[in-house]
Amino acid sequence: MENNLSLDLAKQAAQHALSKKGYDIKILKLKDISSVCDYFVIITGAADIQVKAIANAIIDELRESGIKPYHTEGLNDGKWVLIDYIDVVVHIFHEPTREFYSLDKLWGDAPVEKFVENQF
Repeated sequence: MENNLSLDLAKQAAQHALSKKGYDIKILKLKDISSVCDYFVIITGAADIQVKAIANAIIDELRESGIKPYHTEGLNDGKWVLIDYIDVVVHIFHEPTREFYSLDKLWGDAPVEKFVENQF
């Protein structure tokens, strides 16, 4: 996937998360500091059911655009859902789980773009 396409995918995932009231959405640019992927999208949901709804919205909406995840984890539990699109990895956390794992701090060297409503 080309770099601009990766960023576009990250922003699409963030936009779909907003449609389900996801919050504290951040896009971390990892491509210059790690080979893990180009971008992490980190999203918070207020409850397990909201985390699942956000994840399903992202998966369903991107699938309608012909983009399928390579791998998903955590959909049954709803504490931390990971959706792997190879160059973009989406993390959707229940708030206490996000605080506990603190990916934002773990990848603190990465440039961060906060994603807010009406960004497009």
